[in-house]
Amino acid sequence: MPLHVPPAPAPALRSVLTALGSPTAVREARTPALRAAQGPVTPELPLPVHVLDRITPEGISATRLAGWRFLIRSGGHAVAAADTMLTADGWAFSHFFEGPYVASTEHALRQAEAMPQPYQPRLLSVPGLYMLTLWLHDNLADDGAGGHPVATDILVPLAPAPPGIAAHRPLGVAELLPVLTLRATPVRLLGSPA
Repeated sequence: MPLHVPPAPAPALRSVLTALGSPTAVREARTPALRAAQGPVTPELPLPVHVLDRITPEGISATRLAGWRFLIRSGGHAVAAADTMLTADGWAFSHFFEGPYVASTEHALRQAEAMPQPYQPRLLSVPGLYMLTLWLHDNLADDGAGGHPVATDILVPLAPAPPGIAAHRPLGVAELLPVLTLRATPVRLLGSPA
């Protein structure tokens, strides 16, 4: 089924296009693949990036929109990504980057396109676990900028995933959230024995 990619805010896309058109921004970026790209580079597949700040004891997650990420394509595949952020003046370009999450995101999106049910793709960052997931939201009508994972959504951990969590294995929120809750809960040590 095709993915229903939510539209990015127009100023976010414009800021990425401006950065791509700036030789200074591209040259100073720490992305050798972007600097070495032959031919045109285009920002595609805008994904809202949500951050999972905390998981409550009940397992309810609180998320916030942190920005929009665009995969930068050249020669038929993603060579880098561009992040945007919300500032007091609106959406602005943040930075270019490359690394394992770029290829892993592209791989997870191909997996999601092969699923029988359509989804709205998003990214969900879990900073406390150094983890990023492709979040497949089942309500296609929702605004990509809001919401939190619900039981009917699917999370696909991206590589590299934390130890004990398989990358690229789609899991229901109800299945993965308890694991994340357990991992994110700090262990409280009791006083030493007398």
